[in-house]
Amino acid sequence: MSAASPPGPAKGNHAARLRAVPLAVAVALLAATLLAGLLVGAADLPAGGVLKALADRLPFVRVDSGLGVIEENILFQLRVPRALMAALVGGMLALAGAGYQGVFRNPLADPYLLGAAAGAGVGATLVIVLVPGDPGYGVPLAAFVGAIFGVFLAYALGSTAGQGNGVATLVLAGVAVSSFLAAVQTFLQQMKAEELQRIFSWILGGVGSADWHQLALVAPYSLVSTVVLLAHGRLLDVLSVGDDEATSLGLSASRVRLTVLIAASLATACAVAVSGLIGFVGIVVPHAVRRLAGGSYRIVLPLSLLGGAAFLELADLVARTVIKPGELPLGVVTAFVGGPFFVLVLRASRRQVET
Repeated sequence: MSAASPPGPAKGNHAARLRAVPLAVAVALLAATLLAGLLVGAADLPAGGVLKALADRLPFVRVDSGLGVIEENILFQLRVPRALMAALVGGMLALAGAGYQGVFRNPLADPYLLGAAAGAGVGATLVIVLVPGDPGYGVPLAAFVGAIFGVFLAYALGSTAGQGNGVATLVLAGVAVSSFLAAVQTFLQQMKAEELQRIFSWILGGVGSADWHQLALVAPYSLVSTVVLLAHGRLLDVLSVGDDEATSLGLSASRVRLTVLIAASLATACAVAVSGLIGFVGIVVPHAVRRLAGGSYRIVLPLSLLGGAAFLELADLVARTVIKPGELPLGVVTAFVGGPFFVLVLRASRRQVET
């Protein structure tokens, strides 16, 4: 996985710092998409009333929003959790993708590379098939545990078999574990064919069922993984020059790689637990950030977090408006964008290899 490396850290300490303008643009874009997520829906809510209702929830602020009880319930029980969930999932997937790409030194590395998606699929399918009376929280919990288990299995297999190029061995272990767990999931699906629609609905991804309980379930893990990954931006820059050079600078490459992989896998598990499998976010957003703001991971990681949140918020808006009154699976929308983008990244990587 070292043939197509992302650009190294920017030259000079000043150039490698996160500048105010890109950060302000990313924050403004996220705020705009979040507001759009609150305003767009089957029920028309006045923009002024929504803003006043949000302000009324701030400490020491009292504002009459003019919204009725039903409108406030739509806003705070449906739209706010959904908008926050889309931002959280997009941010975690993009941040995890940037972390994986830093560890593997490849812009094509994906958050699902080490079996998180396959493990989450097995966990969710187990609950859907075996727990018919599940109230709705068993699937996210089982998907979270399954994602962590899939990554652990891949890392354990890669560590025991790893001789020579440990990174390449780890990737192959992830492929093997994903294939095995996909076979397990297929077997479970055949046990209860009448649940196939529900299983495929989860696989295609979405945040339409988001609520405050699910947000509370994954928020602590998301916070931990975010802090750890952002704190390793400078170390990933050092790691990008190669393990030998990093070791000569006093950095334990294996320890940094393991820490980032654990944090990125935790972020991925949080995302798939509550949204299902949403592809391409972890490839599209970090690559776009590198093109627009620079290759240092001190820049790529925080901007990927914000950009991923805004990207998936926008994708969710498209998913629920393009075929009104129906709704597209969120994974389908990201695939429409990510598929062609992946081809462009692949072609650019091929040109880098040839030159």
